[in-house]
Amino acid sequence: MSDQNVLDKVSEHVRETALLESTQALLEWDERTGLPKQAGGFRAEQVTLLSGIIHRRKTDPRLGDQLRQLSQGPLARERNSQQGATIDRLLKDFERNARLPTSLVEALSKATVLGQQAWEKARHEDSWDQFQPHMEEIYSLRKQEAELLASGDTLYDALLDQYEEGAKSEELTKTFADLRDALIHLVQELSEAPRKPNGQSWRRPVPIENQRKVSRWIAEKIGYCFDRGRLDETSHPFCTTLGPDDCRILTRYQTNFFPSGFYGTLHEAGHGLYEQGLPTDWYGLPPGTFASLGVHESQSRLWENFVGRSSEFWQWCFPEVARQVGGAWDGLDAQAVYRDANLVAPSLIRVEADEVTYNLHILIRFEIEQELMAGELRVADAPQAWNARYEHYLGIKPPSNQDGILQDVHWSAGLIGYFPTYTLGNLYAAQLVEAAERDLGGLQPMFARGDFRPLLEWLRQKIHAFGFCYHPGELVQRACGTALDAQPLVDYLRSKLSAVYGQS
Repeated sequence: MSDQNVLDKVSEHVRETALLESTQALLEWDERTGLPKQAGGFRAEQVTLLSGIIHRRKTDPRLGDQLRQLSQGPLARERNSQQGATIDRLLKDFERNARLPTSLVEALSKATVLGQQAWEKARHEDSWDQFQPHMEEIYSLRKQEAELLASGDTLYDALLDQYEEGAKSEELTKTFADLRDALIHLVQELSEAPRKPNGQSWRRPVPIENQRKVSRWIAEKIGYCFDRGRLDETSHPFCTTLGPDDCRILTRYQTNFFPSGFYGTLHEAGHGLYEQGLPTDWYGLPPGTFASLGVHESQSRLWENFVGRSSEFWQWCFPEVARQVGGAWDGLDAQAVYRDANLVAPSLIRVEADEVTYNLHILIRFEIEQELMAGELRVADAPQAWNARYEHYLGIKPPSNQDGILQDVHWSAGLIGYFPTYTLGNLYAAQLVEAAERDLGGLQPMFARGDFRPLLEWLRQKIHAFGFCYHPGELVQRACGTALDAQPLVDYLRSKLSAVYGQS
């Protein structure tokens, strides 16, 4: 049998597995949007069964034999071609999955389904004691997984690699430390600035029904296709893809804090644009899959912040948003809303943090989960460690676990090693915008007239079209011409905020 025929058989097998994974994702989407309270146990059984079936398909010995054969043949020689990337990525996935017993995969699936349901209740009731046993079980299972995958790396790096291939915590710690020092210095400068925004325009009550209309409008304007997706509500915003033409985004609304829904939608729509830009004919295979969660986050943060918090963006969208919020913004103007959108102030909630302090929220989580994985911190002591770091880095102390360690869904979902990809996304986004600015000849005038297509098409060509044919750092470097660097993000923030705060 020719290598091409073998690759065709492998691709058919993997696509069928992707169908099962999309079914599991649909169950998880339903769990986060409308699952009856008493249905949680049965949903855990459903997801556990599917996880076992999927894992057995991913570790089928025949699949391993076929991939090893292909890795030695001519189709694998060009590693970054669609065929070469498919062979390379699938073989690595097979070898990783083959180290994990089905029993562990099933146990982790069940623990995270139940863990997310427990987290919802614990967060609502501000009860760490309800969630602690679930977190202990999840961390124990993930540690077992990391021990099987480590191969010389730290346990934490074995998990980090699943979200950002090739990333090492030691290197990220150095990059993040440089960024942290620059950001802390910038926060101090802005706190002493003569002309500070006060954020009051964002605190005006806006009926949630009006917010829903605004959210759908802005998502559509930046290019999110509702014929291939939908917008729903949940307790913690996210984006999930259930098929090549079924990408769903979710946000949450607060009557007295308009940015929660507005920027939550922009953020998740950015994720959705990436998913909708991937090659549909390669769905389920590496060329039709996102490159990494850091790259994914670069797309969401780019649209949320670099576009959505720009002066020109608000010049364009203010009249329509003001009309749609039904009088709530009477007496305001675009400049007032723009300045409040760029208020820098330490806050408790990560997803509502400003662009400068956001990365300090990530650093706190990054440090805590490394210590938990290394056995240097007990799960029982995690809330105290969380609160101490918030005081150290942000100068504030969470008044409750609801606004502290229980605010994120990630650990209840087993996503340990995920958080650093948020800061990587910010760094990548700054470099991508800098490169797009050079290539397109000026983004701000486009934003001022609501013309986002040139930027979206540039991202389609430079990032989306390649799927996972390149490793994340390599993909961004090809698009930007430079390796990972914190300076573009620092320069962007300093330039914009010095004007907002009257320092230039």
